[in-house]
Amino acid sequence: MATGTVFVATCDLAGQVRGRATPAARLEHTLRTGVGWVPANLAVNCFGELVEDNVFGSVGDLRLIPDPATAIDLPADDRTPGTRLYLADQTGLDGSRWPGCPRGFLAAALEDLRETAGLEVHASFEHEFVLQDQGDRPPFSFQRLRGAEPFGTDLVALLETTGLEPESWLPEFGDGQFGITLRPAAGMAAADRAVLLRELVRDLAHRRGHRATFVPIAAPDGVGNGVHVHFSLRRVGGGPVMYDGDAPGRLSSTAARFAAGILRHAGAVVAVTAPNPSSYFRLTPHRWSAGGVFLAERDREALLRIAPTVEIGGADPAAQSHLEYRAADATANPWLVLGVLVRAGLAGLAGDEPARVWPETSTEADLAGEPPLPGSLPEALAALEADEAARGWFPHELLHTFLTVRRAELATVDGLPIHEICRKVADVY
Repeated sequence: MATGTVFVATCDLAGQVRGRATPAARLEHTLRTGVGWVPANLAVNCFGELVEDNVFGSVGDLRLIPDPATAIDLPADDRTPGTRLYLADQTGLDGSRWPGCPRGFLAAALEDLRETAGLEVHASFEHEFVLQDQGDRPPFSFQRLRGAEPFGTDLVALLETTGLEPESWLPEFGDGQFGITLRPAAGMAAADRAVLLRELVRDLAHRRGHRATFVPIAAPDGVGNGVHVHFSLRRVGGGPVMYDGDAPGRLSSTAARFAAGILRHAGAVVAVTAPNPSSYFRLTPHRWSAGGVFLAERDREALLRIAPTVEIGGADPAAQSHLEYRAADATANPWLVLGVLVRAGLAGLAGDEPARVWPETSTEADLAGEPPLPGSLPEALAALEADEAARGWFPHELLHTFLTVRRAELATVDGLPIHEICRKVADVY
């Protein structure tokens, strides 16, 4: 790539992709030494405001060092030139890992999972979003699928050519809502793909004359847009460890203990995975998002859902066995999302108590005693601050800035009616 630009990017605490472009002719130099960055950039909230109460101030310098494995090429289209996009690690000027880097946070969690448990995580982030000009074509219908053309076909082709491995593209239930799923990948690659997917969707939608938004919920009485994190555990250098055909839910002891950690630290985890004021308008019972803190077979109201396996054609259920975490949305940073799930899971593996598995036949009355999710962002942030173990997962710079960014966003929408908060957030995402 000798002409044009290269964009070197990070994903910040508000889930926004920010970075710098350099001439493609300088690519070799850029890959070697990166581009300049500023610590205080971590303290920009989703509304583009620099949070004053941050630990960085006006001092300090960083480098964004591109990871060559993340490179994707966006082709030229009409009047829009092509470009190459890299995701980067935020480092010190000597190349050392910077404590505030969200990608570094996930890398450290994955390293600990390998070293202390001998395990790796594979994951896929299932995204829902809205094309706001699609009217009221019927849910799940061929009409809606065709009404979004050529965007849909072009999106699938773009994801294929960029190596993101799309599995399905589907019309969803809500007005103008669509879903896109990618094949599972190793932990860091899976989170990287989630970061890239959102940018590819928004960029292509704009170039095709649409307006796409990943807002958690577009209207108070509407259907929410979630990010469902599907994940499984594997032995380092070996096979899957999730399946036990004789256990409740056919879930192995390892998987059930990993799940127990996520449930035990659910309040703190949800603060990271659903970090926007609008997130909690979606996370209410009977919305098929997550209605309570429990693990269940094939129940879309569960915080953790045991996903179905298929045995048609001799398919092996052990190879498919995985859990689905349902309380995330696209206002969250994917590196932090997977990182806190791994950290909470590691806490569960350190104990001996597996999570209880509620069978698919469980009724709402059966589940009435299970804890609810936090009912608001302030409640979730308070749960994170009160959870001593969860606080210890984060470097000080990262946790302090996360909390101040979140509270600044709350202050920005304070006093606004719910529908106005939804609109304001939809404009951002």
